[in-house]
Amino acid sequence: MSDKPSMAEVENLDKLKLNKTETQEKNPLPSKEMTEQQKQAGES
Repeated sequence: MSDKPSMAEVENLDKLKLNKTETQEKNPLPSKEMTEQQKQAGES
């Protein structure tokens, strides 16, 4: 069996059987305000 599924398998996928998941970003990027504060703190 190959690593990639065949197109027939993908086309026949039953979307109703898929589970709904909530995604959460584990490492969000800092906001623009936070980076400005860090720049100012580094300058003084």
